[in-house]
Amino acid sequence: MTSSPIPIGAAVPSLVRWGLSSDADLVFRTLVTFGPRTQRALAAELGLAGRRTADALAELLECGAAVSTDDIRTATRIWTARRPDAVVSMLRSRRLRLVDRHAKATRHHGVVRSLRASGLAPALPMGIVPAVPGAFAEDMIYLPTREHARRRIGELIAPPIGEFLSMSNEQVVDAVSARTAAPMDTALHERGVQMRFLGMPPADGDTLDVSGHLVNGTSFQRREAAEVPLRLMLIDRRTALLPVDPQDLERGYLEVTRPPVVQALIALFDRHWRAAAVSRRHTVAPIELSGREHSLITLLAAGHTDQTAAQCLRISARSVTGIMRTLMDRLGVENRFQLGLALGALRVAAPPSLSSQPEIRSDPES
Repeated sequence: MTSSPIPIGAAVPSLVRWGLSSDADLVFRTLVTFGPRTQRALAAELGLAGRRTADALAELLECGAAVSTDDIRTATRIWTARRPDAVVSMLRSRRLRLVDRHAKATRHHGVVRSLRASGLAPALPMGIVPAVPGAFAEDMIYLPTREHARRRIGELIAPPIGEFLSMSNEQVVDAVSARTAAPMDTALHERGVQMRFLGMPPADGDTLDVSGHLVNGTSFQRREAAEVPLRLMLIDRRTALLPVDPQDLERGYLEVTRPPVVQALIALFDRHWRAAAVSRRHTVAPIELSGREHSLITLLAAGHTDQTAAQCLRISARSVTGIMRTLMDRLGVENRFQLGLALGALRVAAPPSLSSQPEIRSDPES
């Protein structure tokens, strides 16, 4: 007896991270991978009880992730998944919680007003763009566009520097900014520059950051706060850059090198940094494996296939798939490669040395 090959395509994003149940996610993946199915066929193929399958399909229908034919007979109604990218886009938009733009501008102007009132920077403009680009006051330069600011940042970080601090009150990073920031941050990281980034939680409530290109480590640290006063960059504790208009970043940035002002902005950054909860975005939540889960992971880490691991544990290959899917859902990852990284980071499993043999627990059903 020969079995049909499993179709291989693009990775299907997890819907669990957007609030759907693991059953709904499993049914959605099956429909995307294998095509339209009836409820009965789905229940049989996935080994799910009829009620659980029906609930999963109802969940997918309610959120717009799947559609069905109009046949009133439940057993023969055919279900079809919508395109994963369209489903994710729809789920994200339903969860958006954007910070009021007026509130962001108010906080930004509050910082500027405080600096002006303190006498540290009476010439710092608030709501009015300097008349011409270039120097407009002592130790202050107007960079008229975002592109001018990007080029200037490149010039400032080109020489050896020791520290780069950044805070942002933007909840969504646009593609242009991401393409610009990624290579710059990577280069600074490789040079050993100490970097700290303070940002806000994403507007869509996503608990898994798929856009980050660095992780918390020896020279890069990231934290999040519900409120960030303004967009700000501090380079080597000598130069500060902030938008001239918080509601329109295309109107350019202000470059400030006056020491008392820079020190005041560093103190502001440090105050909000200390108050911010350390972001768990790049960390893995602790997890405790059952005896069967631990035995399966140990076998797979030793090089077993799903089939041979299933034979060792006296379970079906479908059960192996179900166990792995459950672990991926618990850790919020989308594929086995990410699951391996997460379990390795937690020291749950590691490839055995050539001289050791995998230790299988005696309580496979616990």
